[in-house]
Amino acid sequence: MCNLTFTINRIKTIFKTGILTLWLGFLPSFCLANTVILALGDSLTQGYGLREKDGFVAQLSTWMEKNGNGVRIINAGVSGDTSAGGLARVEWSLEEDVDAMIISLGGNDFLRGIDPAETHKNLDEIIRIGLKRDLKILLIGYKASGNYGPNYKQQFDGIYPKLAQNYGLFLVENFFGALLLKVDEGEKMQSFLQPDMIHPNVKGVLEIIKVIGPDVQKLIRN
Repeated sequence: MCNLTFTINRIKTIFKTGILTLWLGFLPSFCLANTVILALGDSLTQGYGLREKDGFVAQLSTWMEKNGNGVRIINAGVSGDTSAGGLARVEWSLEEDVDAMIISLGGNDFLRGIDPAETHKNLDEIIRIGLKRDLKILLIGYKASGNYGPNYKQQFDGIYPKLAQNYGLFLVENFFGALLLKVDEGEKMQSFLQPDMIHPNVKGVLEIIKVIGPDVQKLIRN
């Protein structure tokens, strides 16, 4: 986190040296250099089936650095985790110096047919824990398939927009939204997914980061 006292003292000193304009141009990158983000999620966050450098967190870190954001992103993705699992470990996953949190949970909930009300409750509690620590939060949502009927899908799909609106959070409505856009452009979904047709491959993660990266940047610069 940017040390405000240090910053103020530096400004006082720089006023005397006559190079305030130059130093203020450096200030944003200086403050962002120590921004710590916790990425709380499941196998999609963890980088299932990929080399560490090719996973979601590693590629997001690379994108942030290339776009002038000095951050450290903690990979708190656990393969197979549900919203309940995320709630059970969020407290001890948050280090003292964490400034922001990405919440990307719920995909395994609908794959298991868990009651959307339960998923909503768990995510709500995770958000409350983050807000109590004054964290900036980006919520990444999912869209349920129609396997459990239209009512289930409607209830599940509505979880993320409702939570984002209730708490004024940054929202990515669908983790796979970027891939669906590529399909709309005529590309085949399987070219972005691993053989299990669930987890993105390296190419898929890259496309996802192109969409989510700017939202994470807005999160820490807001």
